[in-house]
Amino acid sequence: MTPETYVQEKAAASGSSFYYAFLFLPAHRRAAITAFYAFCREVDDVVDEVEDPGVAAQKLAWWQQEVAQAFAGKPSHPVMLALMPHTQPFQIELRHLQAVIEGCQMDLDQTRYLDYPGLQRYCHLVAGVVGEVAARIFGQTNEGTTAYAHKLGQAFQLTNIIRDVGEDAMRGRIYLPISDLQQFDVKAHEITKREYSERFTALMRFQTQRAHQLYEEAFALLPDADRRAQKPGLMMASIYRTLLREIEAENFQVLHQRIGLTPLRKLWLAWKMQALGRM
Repeated sequence: MTPETYVQEKAAASGSSFYYAFLFLPAHRRAAITAFYAFCREVDDVVDEVEDPGVAAQKLAWWQQEVAQAFAGKPSHPVMLALMPHTQPFQIELRHLQAVIEGCQMDLDQTRYLDYPGLQRYCHLVAGVVGEVAARIFGQTNEGTTAYAHKLGQAFQLTNIIRDVGEDAMRGRIYLPISDLQQFDVKAHEITKREYSERFTALMRFQTQRAHQLYEEAFALLPDADRRAQKPGLMMASIYRTLLREIEAENFQVLHQRIGLTPLRKLWLAWKMQALGRM
């Protein structure tokens, strides 16, 4: 299996909304974003799939070393072999990949966040930086697009957090800030026991309004000059925001199930943005 085949299969197997946006890119940009996304999946899977925190920490340390060696001209993993040819053309830097790994390390060290600014730091590393790299690959020409990409990445991550509250709790993690839980009088044990209440619904409605605000702020930051180039990000935004609205329509029943969109619906939303420019 070639490195290119490896990352293609890694990206396709994830079933992620991101994959549908890649389909409409020119070949060279699609190859770059597929390799970068496969890297993100590799390090994220370490946290999600390795049960022993010590082993997971060792694996992330290995990835830090692999990334450093790759930028020194000695990649060994298929993902890095596929990604490195794209780093110079699309200005992907060592600091970007190290930031993503640092965000995954936070998952090993921290299972709660005291307040929203603390959660924002995590979202910046695992999603904002990813958005910055993606914007460069998509064809960013305006410096202001970086701020848009960071804000949109955080909106995506908060949407993921809202969707995965129940799943994350089963892994011992609650990303909803402690200060927010206290504000709505929701106890952590109620979430881990999958207990719904009006208080929980109010808490989730608050988080969803925060996510919608992030989307609106991101769209306002996107320079007109880059709107066409950044269509793949807007495709993802259409998919993720539709998912957020679906969760709202289901009255935030996220503790016992994972609410999602069908592949066909994701493809339709991506195509609608590509062809018609509409969300």
